[in-house]
Amino acid sequence: MRSSSGVAQAAAIIASLSLCFANGVSAVIGSGSSNFTFPENFMFGVATAAFQIEGAWNEGGKGESMWDTYIHKHPDYTPDLSNGDVAADSYHKYKDDIVMIQTLGVEYYRLSISWPRLLPQGTDNHINKEGARYYRKVLEELIKANITPVVTLFHWDLPTPLMDLGGWTNPKMVDYFEDYARVAFTLYGDIVKIWTTINEPHQQCYNGYDGDYFVPALNSHGVGVYLCAHYLILGHARVYHLYDKEFRPHQKGKIGITLDAFWAEPKDPSKVEDQEAAERYLQMRVGLFAHPIYSETGDYPALVREVVNNNSMLQGYARSRLPVFSPQEIEMVRGSSDFFGLNHYTTFLMSPSTMEKGWFVPSYDHDTGVRMDQDPNWPIPGSTWLSIYPAGFRKILNWLTKQYGADVPIIITENGMCDWGGINDYERVSYYNKYLYQLLLAIYQDGCNVQGYFAWTLMDDFEWKDGYTSKFGLFHVDFDSPEKTRTPKLSALNYRHIVKTKKIDFNYIKQSKYLVNNL
Repeated sequence: MRSSSGVAQAAAIIASLSLCFANGVSAVIGSGSSNFTFPENFMFGVATAAFQIEGAWNEGGKGESMWDTYIHKHPDYTPDLSNGDVAADSYHKYKDDIVMIQTLGVEYYRLSISWPRLLPQGTDNHINKEGARYYRKVLEELIKANITPVVTLFHWDLPTPLMDLGGWTNPKMVDYFEDYARVAFTLYGDIVKIWTTINEPHQQCYNGYDGDYFVPALNSHGVGVYLCAHYLILGHARVYHLYDKEFRPHQKGKIGITLDAFWAEPKDPSKVEDQEAAERYLQMRVGLFAHPIYSETGDYPALVREVVNNNSMLQGYARSRLPVFSPQEIEMVRGSSDFFGLNHYTTFLMSPSTMEKGWFVPSYDHDTGVRMDQDPNWPIPGSTWLSIYPAGFRKILNWLTKQYGADVPIIITENGMCDWGGINDYERVSYYNKYLYQLLLAIYQDGCNVQGYFAWTLMDDFEWKDGYTSKFGLFHVDFDSPEKTRTPKLSALNYRHIVKTKKIDFNYIKQSKYLVNNL
């Protein structure tokens, strides 16, 4: 497969605009630069997820994921009535994707394997040979291009037959996940040296099992969310030890998990109750997943256990809604990650609350007991949940380091900003510059052990509940075009410059009629 004309044109645009910048057009090189540079061995990359870009939902022997099934049954789930059937068509255009990655100059690409493309029924009794060959081709092409693949095993697209069994509320999922991982390690572990088990278990369990914002939309308020969390954590640990014992000795790779974390800022820093609300939010939403894995003691945070136990008793339950790890499980989970994969996007202001509109009793929100607000001074260029507060990035890195120590390296597996589209994405340029600068401060001034950064995302994609209305990409995708033509945005040029120079030049790209007229 040759690179499509659209991608070739995109590469030419990057080259020509970079030359313009080098000649002084709409750029000031060397002024307004950060006073720190990224370490020489710092990992720069971009990230995507299979369901969001691949398409080909029923091609090549692929089985259905729960997202395929749910959206086909509920076509009005997204505001634009869209689905992931075609997406950016990366199943057919993966070589084009690799060309785009090369133009950015990054050496790492985080992608996910579609579980139902590899195992159509979810179980390992039938491996889809065509799906297995597809991912082998993708990974081999990345290696040829000198790009290191970082592979996520589960990025939310659970096979429908397993969702029909209750998904992650079913303890058997731990076995099925281990079986799937064994297939992936066997097929690709010779060339994949960095793995993440699960992407954002908090978002998966909170939005998909406690509520209905994400598929599977179970609305199992206050119950399913904790079952999901419990078995996802056990599934992660089982897969970690599978790799550690059976595959690491000869494959020599690393494996971790990716957790998401908003920063929780006290709404009024002078109020003790707001400080406590912020800490409670972090323990309930981050510590629930991180503490069992990264803390010295293991198990769920004491605060989380106390809150859910007490609320469960008051609500008349015979036992806590939060399952209990056995002593053997605590030891199995503790230390089961070679790095801390962190996805961070935004910050919220926290204050205590016993009830808010839309909460259920019981529910994860009610247990957390925190009202979340946004500072009106923080810009919101796209979806209403994502406001821009760069200092929150440094603060969450410091909180994690204080909680779990600096021994385990942190890799930023996702960070980025959404808007409503356009090539001249100055706000995204500013976002990356300011957030990356806070990362540098966390490294050099605070001693945080951050070793890598992956921008979310390579190109505009299917953004779950938002469909195609919300844009996160460094590359614009024309979803109305049969070719799904890709075009670099200004943020792609800016990120490329950061990767190349290992430094942030805040004035590298400035608003210019030249760029508007010539992109």
